[in-house]
Amino acid sequence: MHTDTPSNGDDTRLAVTLSGGGAFGAAHVGVLQVLEERGIRPGIVTGTSSGALVGSAYAAGLDGAAIEQIARRFRWSRIAKWTMRPRWGLLDTTVVTNAIHGLLGEDPLIEDLPRKFGAVATDLRTRRTVTLDTGPLSTALRATIAVPGLLPPVRVHGRLLADGGMIDNVPYTAARELGAERVIVVHLHAKWENVRMMRTITQTADLARDPNVVLIQPEMERMAQWTMRDVGRLIEEGRRAANVALDAAEAVR
Repeated sequence: MHTDTPSNGDDTRLAVTLSGGGAFGAAHVGVLQVLEERGIRPGIVTGTSSGALVGSAYAAGLDGAAIEQIARRFRWSRIAKWTMRPRWGLLDTTVVTNAIHGLLGEDPLIEDLPRKFGAVATDLRTRRTVTLDTGPLSTALRATIAVPGLLPPVRVHGRLLADGGMIDNVPYTAARELGAERVIVVHLHAKWENVRMMRTITQTADLARDPNVVLIQPEMERMAQWTMRDVGRLIEEGRRAANVALDAAEAVR
C-alpha cells in the first residue's frame, strides 16, 4: 500500500479506524503490528469503545510489541470498578485516569498526542455520534466505553456521552472529518451479526467498494467477547486478516 510519508515517519493523509467489540479489540493489536512491519504508519487514528482503547495507545506512540503486552495484561478492573452508589451504571470508570497515568506517566491532552486521535461516542440526547479529538484523553476514553446501564455516561461540554458503538461501531466518517484521504478500516466481523446490526453490515459493504479504503475484517467466530481468555488467538487473527487484506489491496493497485 502506497503511503505519503513526511519527515516524522507518519502518513498524515492516512487513517486507521478501529471498531468496538469488547475483548475482540485484541485483534486490533495484530493489525497494528502488521502495519508496523510493513512500514505503513497512519497519522490519524479513530476508534470507538475497545477500538478507541487500543487506538489511543497507538496514537500515544506505543509500538505493536508494547500494545500487545498491555493487551495480554489487561483486566476489566483497569477501566472500571464496582460502585456502591450507582446512578447511571453499576461500575465506575474514573479508574481509567489512573490507568492512563500508569501507562503514559500523565493524562495527556488528545491534541498533544504524537498522532491525531478521535474517540467516537454517542450523544444520548441527540442520538448522534460525537468525535472527541481534544481535551483529556481519560475523558474521551471513559465516554466511548460507557455502555448504558453498566458503565456511566460522561458529561462533556453539556452533552451526556456514552458508547459510540450504539450509533456507529465503525467510525470511518470520523477519520474523514479529521483529514484522512485514505482509511484502513478494521471491522471486528462476526458471522452472527443479525438484522439489528444491518446498518453496520450495509456500511461495511459500502466501504469494501471504496477504492480509498482497505477493509480488514478479523473473524470473531468462537472467540470470547467478554473475557480475556482468547487474547493470543485474537491477536493472531488480526494479523492474519490484515495480511490478507493488505496483500489484496496491493494486488489491485
